[in-house]
Amino acid sequence: MSLLRRTARPLLRRIDQRIDRKLRKELNGAKDELKQLKEQQHLTQLLLGPDGRRFNRHPTPGAITSIAKQVGEVTGEKHARRAVIQAYRTLVEVENRGVGRIAGGTSNILGKLATTPLLKPPNGDILEIGTLYGLFAGCLARQMLRAGIPYQLTIVDPIAPVQLQEGMEITVDASGTPISEDIVRANLHYAGVLPDRVRLLRGYSTDADIHVTLTGGKFGVIVVDGDHSAKGVEADLNWVEELAAPGAVVVVDDYDDRVWPGVTEATDAHLARTDTRLTKIGKVNTSAFLRAE
Repeated sequence: MSLLRRTARPLLRRIDQRIDRKLRKELNGAKDELKQLKEQQHLTQLLLGPDGRRFNRHPTPGAITSIAKQVGEVTGEKHARRAVIQAYRTLVEVENRGVGRIAGGTSNILGKLATTPLLKPPNGDILEIGTLYGLFAGCLARQMLRAGIPYQLTIVDPIAPVQLQEGMEITVDASGTPISEDIVRANLHYAGVLPDRVRLLRGYSTDADIHVTLTGGKFGVIVVDGDHSAKGVEADLNWVEELAAPGAVVVVDDYDDRVWPGVTEATDAHLARTDTRLTKIGKVNTSAFLRAE
């Protein structure tokens, strides 16, 4: 027995050494792969991470599936996932090409961009109340074109150096870039919005001169994303009643968002009125979609 052990030991030692070399080789290979993955992740974070915009732009597969399901439920579109993916490509390209940021989380932005054209607005005249840097408006214009709907874009915004919201003190934007008319117009240009297709009205949605300027307008799409207080949203919805074309799609941003309770409060109260032309047709993430009679 001892002879067998003495004979086997060298063989077992050589086998152990071969196994050790193979394991070390595989371990080194795994370390190299992990390093490459970390480098790739770093590059992805540079392009899609939250720095400079508060929210990351790399939604999980589950998030895409969830948004596509909601979009499909609101629009009845069986290819809602395709629309969401197209919207994602638009979001990433326009935001990374422009200056500043698009406000809000990725899922909410994708919901607005994918849903609005699929609801087949009666025309491509868009009114955006509140634009920040103009990037979302550029994305929406592109999404309308994807659906074969030529657009005309009207933006109402005071173009203040920072985002204005009642009850919030914002001294520096998350992007680090001050808001200006030059930047808004540049971003619209970068997004492919032609100068003759955009009208930028500087001021508040409650300003009398702006109301006079837009009197008689019949917009097919209206995005309510200005003053998020209950009083502000109610004032905007009253104005929407005058400006919405029959069948218009009205998007109320940040609806059912706990950060902005006034949006939900004012929207629900307005929809409960007997004299409103607006009907809620659904919600995607934190945006409510209304239809005008």
